[in-house]
Amino acid sequence: MLLRRPPPITPEPGPNAKKIVSWNLLRRTGAAVDCLVTLIEQERPDLLLMQEATKEIAALKDRVGGVYAWAQLPGRIHGLAMWSPIPWAKPPEIVTLPPGVLIDRVCQVLDWGEFGVANVHLSHGQVLNRRQLRRIESHLPVRAAVLGDYNIVGPALLPGFRDVGPRRPTHAMVDVLPLRLDRCLVRGLVCHERMVLPRGLSDHHPIVVRLSPAPEGVASVGRLRGMAEAVGRLRRANVRGARARRDRPGSDGSAASPR
Repeated sequence: MLLRRPPPITPEPGPNAKKIVSWNLLRRTGAAVDCLVTLIEQERPDLLLMQEATKEIAALKDRVGGVYAWAQLPGRIHGLAMWSPIPWAKPPEIVTLPPGVLIDRVCQVLDWGEFGVANVHLSHGQVLNRRQLRRIESHLPVRAAVLGDYNIVGPALLPGFRDVGPRRPTHAMVDVLPLRLDRCLVRGLVCHERMVLPRGLSDHHPIVVRLSPAPEGVASVGRLRGMAEAVGRLRRANVRGARARRDRPGSDGSAASPR
């Protein structure tokens, strides 16, 4: 009989829990400032992360106040943006990522006091976007969250981080194939709430998470556990590859192919 591990007990969110919303706006033809004002009024986030934000989105600050920061992608009309109702101690850091074939990428990293937050819009290449995640990780504190449009299919394979975002699809490729591209990975944090919001005018759904710092000692334990899980996935992939090679006609250990 298989024994199932009981689900972990998530503590109730305390006063330090922060509500974060992340949304790929779909540049120019998607969600505009009016949509963002409505979203802020409905959700009351402590931090709003945006991808594919154009320079016009800066008008959000005039409409709802708060503090706003924009990081334009090199040579593009759009980029990453952050908004908060409360000023930050210092503006987000802009981190240059390994470039893609067509688009050079950057990341915004905010030092939010008790933990760091990275706002990402990664490349489509499934090896490149994971390399970009590792570059981002090197700029993060022990407690950190990485949110945004990952453009990743399958596990992110970022050692030490857990995927705590919503499990529902957030984007439909050519309105047919549902994909969970918008994610939240954390290290040293507890997720108390996660949800997917209506898509609105964009081609992506906003995602919502409520995070707070994990108790002392959990951050390092979670990092070791995440590394062990990543190593286990790689070992299983190597075993499957070895079996496929062994079963291939003409390979060692199998019947020789007819001549």
